[in-house]
Amino acid sequence: MRQKPQGLRDTGAEAQLPDYTVYVLTSLQKIMAMLAGGTLLWAIGYLFYHNGLLSCLLVPGGAYAPRLLRDYLHRRRRTALNLQFKQMLFSLSSSLSAGRSVENAFREAVQDLLMLDPEGGGDMIFELNIICTRMEYGQPVEEALEDFSKRAGMEDVERFADVFSVCKRTGGDLVEIVRRTSTIIGEKLDIQQDIAVSIAQKKFEATALLVSPLIMVMFMSLTAGDYMEPMYTGAGIAISTLALGLLFLCYLWTSRIMNIPL
Repeated sequence: MRQKPQGLRDTGAEAQLPDYTVYVLTSLQKIMAMLAGGTLLWAIGYLFYHNGLLSCLLVPGGAYAPRLLRDYLHRRRRTALNLQFKQMLFSLSSSLSAGRSVENAFREAVQDLLMLDPEGGGDMIFELNIICTRMEYGQPVEEALEDFSKRAGMEDVERFADVFSVCKRTGGDLVEIVRRTSTIIGEKLDIQQDIAVSIAQKKFEATALLVSPLIMVMFMSLTAGDYMEPMYTGAGIAISTLALGLLFLCYLWTSRIMNIPL
């Protein structure tokens, strides 16, 4: 079963259609994210201070966790939609080249995507079903595509919708235009995916570097407790606080560097 969309349009007849430019967390997701973030920060604080009360000073930072979760889920959703859109383009191109009508090509695209996602939980399958339903009610397919492009907020979707609309109005060679557009957009998406893989590798390396000091402190605390004891009293607390601050700045710095829009 397809889950309820997380981003919804605000007003009008399209109020129940998802808006892919935003992502709204459920109340449970927000609570769980804050609890997980607060617990993690408390554990990090205790690792550095060995003092439960001092560690509690870091817990309010868990309020930032829902934003991190929202941004992560939003990126993942848009990435999946981008990939599914590419698959839809290739399906449309193949169907039109085989002589099918535009309407049947979109219906066939649903079946092709269902072969890749048998559960039918993908956003693109949901949108294709909407487009097919609108066609059955007599709405032009270019209008349905235009509405989807506005809600998707993706340059490639908007470009395809514009090209498709112009082609339908001017009576151009729809098969050739869709084929060329599919090829160009598909190649662009392939390049974006290659870049994303490279960035993901660097993000993993950055995460490993951020986590390694925590692992080292934990190892020293477990194996050489007496040696680490001065760090939990007096000037050691100030040094631990400075170390935590520098670690947090490194996190912000690496996050900013790795935030490369594709």
